Amino acid sequence: MRHRSVAELMTPTAVSVQRGTPFKEIARLLDEFDITAVPVVDESERPVGVVSEADLLRRRDGGSGTTTASDVMTSPAITADPEWSVVRAARVTRKHSVKRLPVVDAATGRLIGILSRSDLLQLFLRRDHAIQEEILEDVLTRTLRLSPSALTVEVTDGVVTLSGTVVRHSLVPIVVRLCQSVDGVVDVIDRLNYEHEDMSLGSPTATER
Repeated sequence: MRHRSVAELMTPTAVSVQRGTPFKEIARLLDEFDITAVPVVDESERPVGVVSEADLLRRRDGGSGTTTASDVMTSPAITADPEWSVVRAARVTRKHSVKRLPVVDAATGRLIGILSRSDLLQLFLRRDHAIQEEILEDVLTRTLRLSPSALTVEVTDGVVTLSGTVVRHSLVPIVVRLCQSVDGVVDVIDRLNYEHEDMSLGSPTATER
């Protein structure tokens, strides 16, 4: 299994500003391109900060012609590597409470794109059939080496329902966890049974699950 990378979901041509870009020009760019934030780059196109709508609103009373990106930006910029998995990128956005991540080249540190929350939401717009196919082929067949005919995988609006029987009880949480990690999965409903109990006495029984 492989999560999609930041490079696959990012917008490759990012709108950016310089430290000296005037307040009103930044506001115009946000409106023109219908974006909520813009990275601030140095002379080498390396991100040094981000200016968001919130940053502009906090300085609206002082948004004169002399106010620039360096006066209002949030710094340092929280950036992403294009090779990161989207799961890692999502965790970074949540940890730092940011909506957009400038994506930088690993070798040069230069800005090469932007990953927004709306880009990450594309994961949950995957077709149900594509999710089902990945679970059957990657999770069950390649990773767990189970016969896909032994289990039934139904996907509706990203919600996966698993039914059927596996050999050991210990396989149940593994199957569920791997299915939860598939891009686009919203939730997993576990209706699996098992032939042999190989978990500790303190583990949930089939009827308790």
